[in-house]
Amino acid sequence: MNAFAPRTQHHRKADAHADALLRAELAELLPPPPVPEPAPERDRELRHAVLRTALASGDGAVAHPPRVRRSRGGLRLGWIAAPVAACAVVAGAVVLAPPEGPAGSPGRVSAGQPAAPEAVRFLSGAALVAAAAPVPDARPGGYVYVRSLVAHAGRDAAGGPATLPPAHRREVWLSVDGSRPGLLREPGAADTELGSELPVYELDGPGATPRKTTLTAAEPSVTNPTHTYVAALPTDPDALLRLVQDQTREGEGDADQRAFTAIGTLLAETWAPPKVTAALYGAAARIPGVTLLPSAKDAAGREGVAVARTAHGEQTQWIFDRSTSAFLGERTVLTETSSAGKAGTVLGVSAVLAKASAPAPGVLPKG
Repeated sequence: MNAFAPRTQHHRKADAHADALLRAELAELLPPPPVPEPAPERDRELRHAVLRTALASGDGAVAHPPRVRRSRGGLRLGWIAAPVAACAVVAGAVVLAPPEGPAGSPGRVSAGQPAAPEAVRFLSGAALVAAAAPVPDARPGGYVYVRSLVAHAGRDAAGGPATLPPAHRREVWLSVDGSRPGLLREPGAADTELGSELPVYELDGPGATPRKTTLTAAEPSVTNPTHTYVAALPTDPDALLRLVQDQTREGEGDADQRAFTAIGTLLAETWAPPKVTAALYGAAARIPGVTLLPSAKDAAGREGVAVARTAHGEQTQWIFDRSTSAFLGERTVLTETSSAGKAGTVLGVSAVLAKASAPAPGVLPKG
């Protein structure tokens, strides 16, 4: 652990002066709060993520789970490595799936519009700060521990507008090299093993006899990362953005939003080395349509500056501490009125509280 010299009154005055200068510069950079435009009335039904009916089995195996598509612009809130079972129908409500929209339609953002200058400057500054951060001490054979607060908006099965429940604690233990199962822990639910081979039954066709097999974990990638994989990502922003775009090429809608979403997940759900984190910020600054918001709050109520991008009637916001440029969490907000709710409705919010190394799943980091 590094030892730091005591802060003298001279140091404190210097810090206060530097902080005042930073706030003054941000005040000039940040645009005034946007005045919402009248949103067109679109009644686009939200799809629900519903599990397929499980086939009965004597050993608890379930039918092959469905492919649950991540929201194009929606908050993932840590869906990395989480099993499909985490998206089940609970207490008569369902977690929101993305609104449907025309393929390639980026909502109110032009696909060719460059990132706003103030967003580029903020992300560049955040990259400089991130590059000087301590190197993660995660080691092969160990685990990366991430503790956060999350809340997912849901709708009653009968319909109606989306409602956001209170944020709850979420803890994950992810194998550093992906060689061992991880763990997901949330209150009110049994611990869920992550990344292991799951017993499933597959059907080769209608009327076929169910065939028992296993659902294996996918190879490490931008959308299914391990700490070892993330640590080896390019530290050149242009090269990193090309890799993210290539690995998120498949999908519907706005390709730039898919890249923005993937980078946001890496920031929230992994513990990247300083130079990789800096490159992620630099890559995000190169995505068209990225803007800077003067104020936003994470799930813990911490207020900060938000780097945002809008697509398909949703705005994804990455919230940063305005003084330290530290990544705080994410938020997703409807920008157009739909069957999910009025413009301004919050669909999801998160707050990253801790990232550390742990010796085993379920074991809290020391200190």
